[in-house]
Formats: sequence, structure tokens, C-alpha cells
Amino acid sequence: MNEKPAKLSDKVIITCAITGAIHTPTMTPYLPITPDEITAESIAAAEAGASIIHLHARNPETGQPDQTPEAFAKFLPRIKQGTNAVINITTGGSPFMTVDERALPAAQFQPEVASLNMGSMNFALFHLADRYDTYKFDWEKPHLEATEDLVFRNSFKDIKYVLETCYGNGTRFEFECYDISHLYNLAHFVDRGLIQAPFFVQSVFGLLGGIGTHPEDVMHMKRTADRLFGNDFRWSVLGAGSSQLRIAAQAAAMGSNIRVGIEDSIWAGKGKLATSNADQVLLAKKIIEGLGKSVASPDEAREILALKGGDKVAF
Repeated sequence: MNEKPAKLSDKVIITCAITGAIHTPTMTPYLPITPDEITAESIAAAEAGASIIHLHARNPETGQPDQTPEAFAKFLPRIKQGTNAVINITTGGSPFMTVDERALPAAQFQPEVASLNMGSMNFALFHLADRYDTYKFDWEKPHLEATEDLVFRNSFKDIKYVLETCYGNGTRFEFECYDISHLYNLAHFVDRGLIQAPFFVQSVFGLLGGIGTHPEDVMHMKRTADRLFGNDFRWSVLGAGSSQLRIAAQAAAMGSNIRVGIEDSIWAGKGKLATSNADQVLLAKKIIEGLGKSVASPDEAREILALKGGDKVAF
């Protein structure tokens, strides 16, 4: 079993997911889509207290998800130069992409951390489509509506492919678990010897098709992970939409790390749009400090998660 050093036991890692592939430009004017915006938002989030920056890329003209390495290359070096934060590159990309497309940026740039979805699921956003009378871009509404008949494929073969493509580069993973079965999938790969502790388990709550946002759902995820992994995992939570900070507060009191960011929620309070990713980081920091804990620095996060270091990436 891997115990955290005593000096790090009350340190909480804040991950900030800057833009993602869920929200569309019509939903909020504060969604970063250009390389300049993604860079500035990332550096500001790190300055506010985020020790890990989770990144997707977008078409700077339309805001559509873009998983090409060329799109990531326009901001990765700039973010690295502007902050000591750990950079985490998505391999989730968008549910409409193939696993080869999704893994390519992480394979090329060899980040300290990459996200990895741990199971297939119905990934539904269609219920958001009717909330807006008009859209800024033509692609947005059809993109949302198409998810009524969408299975986000993350088969065992797909997961193995991402692991084998990236692990040899020293990249470790943020294992995104949207339901209890995904924890068991993770345990399967641990049993096969394809994943080494400590496991950074990101429990995702509130996306239609995955586990819900009830406090018992949070407890059930934690109990199951404890039973499967003991001291070999580091827990983090992601609450989608308006549940973001409520779930963060509950889980942080239970010893969790926290993920926030405009990828996961466009809100910074009831009915109040977050004007930046840093808004949400500061709210998470208040929760952590209110519990008598402190926010982990990037280097403390590296120690907690056994990362290779920012000098060993390929960007």
C-alpha cells in the first residue's frame, strides 16, 4: 500500500478543466475557445490555486472541439512557460471522435497527466438543446441533439490502447469514473498489471447517463473505491453543472481532491455565470481552507501523484 507522507495528508489538489467539449459558445460568453483565451485562463487558474490544468482544444473560429495535435501546440508551450502547474491533456476529446484521434495529442506531447475514461456510457447532452432560442453557431444545436442516440465508446480494447500508447512515456492518468462499473473496470486493469499505484480516480457526478448527484451517490463511489483500492488511490470529484461546489464540499470533507472549471460547470453560484475559470478555483479554495485544509502546490501534487515532472514532457 502507498501511504501519503504525513506533511501532505491535509493538502488538497485542485484540478481546473478549462474548456472541455461539452459546453458551447452560446451557453456562456466566458467559454475559452482561442489559443490566447485558453492560455490566459489556464495561467489565471493556476495563479488562483489550481495545481493541475486539464486541457482540451477548440476551433478558434467556431468553438467546436478540435483534438488535433496542431490545435494543442498553439497553447501548450505557452502555458508551460507561464506556470509551474501540472498539465493534463484529455484523451476523452469528444464522444464523436475515435480513440485514435482522442489519444494522439497525449501520445505526441507526453504530458505528466492525461485523462482516461474508464467505460462506455450513454453521454447525454440533448436535454440542454431546448434551453436556448437561438445559437451563435450552426453546429451547436445539432451537436447537442445528436447525443440522444450516442454511446461514448470506451471499450476494454480502447482503454488498453490508451494505456499502452501513453504509459511508456511516463504519463500517468486521471481515471474518469462516471459510474460504479467504471471503478470495477479500473480494478480489472490493475489486476492485469497495466496500471501502477497511486491511481488518481476522478469520480464524475451529474452527467445524464452516469451516476447522479445525491450525497449517497458520492458516498457509494467512495466506499467502493476504498474497498477496491485501499490506500492505493487518490480520490478527486467532479460535480457537473450546478452540483459542482456542493459535491466538492461534501467530498473534500471526506478527504477528496477537487476538480472545477468551465468544462464541468458554467456557474459560480446560483444563477451566476462564472466569468473565468479562476472564479471557480477561488470558490474551491475557500471550501478547502474552511475545512482546515490547504491547497496543494503543483510540486506537492507531483509528489502526491508520483508524477514524472514538468521537465520531462514533449512540449
